[in-house]
Amino acid sequence: MNSLIFVSIFYIILSIILLYRVLKGPNIVDRVVAADSIDLLTVVALVLFSVYSKRGIYLDIALTLAILGFIGTLLISKYLEGKL
Repeated sequence: MNSLIFVSIFYIILSIILLYRVLKGPNIVDRVVAADSIDLLTVVALVLFSVYSKRGIYLDIALTLAILGFIGTLLISKYLEGKL
């Protein structure tokens, strides 16, 4: 229980740092990478919560979020490259 709280606090701190990078990034590529990293942190947090609560629904949500985050990052990179 205590380790889950410490990991959660660590993830919140990382997300705040990445949120700053999304808002104040020097360029759009840094913002996209930071947003994708926040997405991955959310997926990992959902997986850890799923293990802790012993419910499989959170794994399904984490998988869906990971797929949507990947597709979103792919579409943004194609748009920035000029091929979309």
